[in-house]
Amino acid sequence: MKNAFSRYWPYIQDFKRRYFWVLIGILLTVSATSGTAYIMKPMIDTMFIEKDASMLVWVPLGLIAIYIVKSAGRYIQSVNTYYIGLNIITQLRAVLLRKILFMDMRTIYSNSSGEMISRITNDIGRVQYFVSNMLPEFIRETLTVIALVGYVIYLNPLLAFYAFIVLPLLVLPLIHITRRLKKLSLSSQEKNADIVNRLTEVFNNTEIIKLNATENYEMNRFEEENWHFFNINMKAVYTNELVSPLLEIIASIGLASVIYMGGKEVISSQMTPGEFFSFFTAVGLAFQPARGVGIIYAKMQDALAASERVFAVLDLENSVHDGKITLKEPIHSIRFENVSLNYGDKVALRDINLEIKERQTIALVGDSGGGKSSLINVIVRFYDTSEGKIMINNLPIKELTQNSLRDHIAVVSQRVYIFQDTLAANVAYGHEIDESRVLDALKSADALEFAQSLSEGIYTKMEESGSNLSGGQRQRIAIARAIYKKASVLILDEATSALDNETERRIQTALKEYTKDKITIIIAHRLSTIEHADTILVFKHGSIVARGSHQELLNNSTEYQRLSRTLGEEK
Repeated sequence: MKNAFSRYWPYIQDFKRRYFWVLIGILLTVSATSGTAYIMKPMIDTMFIEKDASMLVWVPLGLIAIYIVKSAGRYIQSVNTYYIGLNIITQLRAVLLRKILFMDMRTIYSNSSGEMISRITNDIGRVQYFVSNMLPEFIRETLTVIALVGYVIYLNPLLAFYAFIVLPLLVLPLIHITRRLKKLSLSSQEKNADIVNRLTEVFNNTEIIKLNATENYEMNRFEEENWHFFNINMKAVYTNELVSPLLEIIASIGLASVIYMGGKEVISSQMTPGEFFSFFTAVGLAFQPARGVGIIYAKMQDALAASERVFAVLDLENSVHDGKITLKEPIHSIRFENVSLNYGDKVALRDINLEIKERQTIALVGDSGGGKSSLINVIVRFYDTSEGKIMINNLPIKELTQNSLRDHIAVVSQRVYIFQDTLAANVAYGHEIDESRVLDALKSADALEFAQSLSEGIYTKMEESGSNLSGGQRQRIAIARAIYKKASVLILDEATSALDNETERRIQTALKEYTKDKITIIIAHRLSTIEHADTILVFKHGSIVARGSHQELLNNSTEYQRLSRTLGEEK
């Protein structure tokens, strides 16, 4: 808990005034609780035994005053702790998402999306309960126990000894239970992440599930995870529910000791009935928050386990570190010098030497896994090179800030990403919407006609993953997005695969005019998209095995001849 508190301290220290009011609320509550025990003495001795009629007014008024103070204290504490807790969690959720968004792709790919979603939603929710409820209650109940125990010792030290001799009996079983609870909480949270991951996978692949009639198969997989989650949670319930009866049994032993020893003192006139009932009430009140402290401490293990999972993400180190130089000028040259890239033990790129200049169109061809996408990944710095270096405008790419580098690069990938926003916002993604610019980009991507035919034109809201559009329409929006960006480097990764030949020709004509002063890199599986390229690079097993124009390669490269037959068949 000490480690968790130290991690929350940077957030907590911003709320000194709020915590001051929390402390006031706690002190009022603790004082009122102690007052409940104190008022028992005049009620028994003065009002009932001495029959002082004035106490008929003062004792009830005193009791009302005590509960007004207690209620005010609880209200002041609650509203301020909720404010602090919700504020901290809101900040922490944003910090966690920022951390994930700025992770390098190697780290992102090594953690499932369901796992990350679970950390932001489920784990943060458990932390919120800890910060907003458990921690303040733990402090209040602890202070209440201290105040009441102090009052009990003040009344009768010997009797207090007999009353609280049982408290050490709580420690050992509580330590064992809390350790097991923390372990079960970690298992529960990990299994919850598995469920979220399974659901994410189902929702992202509904079409293939329907096409393969695998609804029952997916249900069986989900139910297996779901019931495993149930079993883990029930183990936690069995363990957690031991705490309350255990504490109550031990508390009853303490109270029984008080009745026996206190009764003897009253009978022998060493203690008045009022003193005894005041003492007994204080002990009873002390055991209640002591029990509460034990229960809260046990439940806190769940939040502490969630905190560890959250902090584990925040402590992840990126393998791609940001540079300090802001790239302001358009990219006019990209140079690879003996570049190699490894994904673990797998070699993705091997000894790449290449220079690309503005106004050039470079095409990348080769079998799947040959290294084409890896070349793109190191240009946009999804990964850093294992060996060699990449120079952008004669500056080492690692010295450039990632944002300024990517501001100058537009990518249309095989997978088209459509956000649940307007069509215009999807085209202008990440930039201010300029309607005339949006229309020009859509026109260049041969998407203006269908965009204007939508119910609200370019301001029609797209459904999840663009499900209200055809595959070709989604691809044209992706091309329009790249055009709108006005980047100096355009990367097309099978950008026209979902388009018919006529639409593809129209877009290629528009792109030829658009890219005349830019660097264009094309990954292609169709001959029609690369015949016009200035240079074609043939990749095999991470190396460039041939380079030249389409005709040069047809004449000189057996590997390209083999590929061109395949590309020609897909034309």
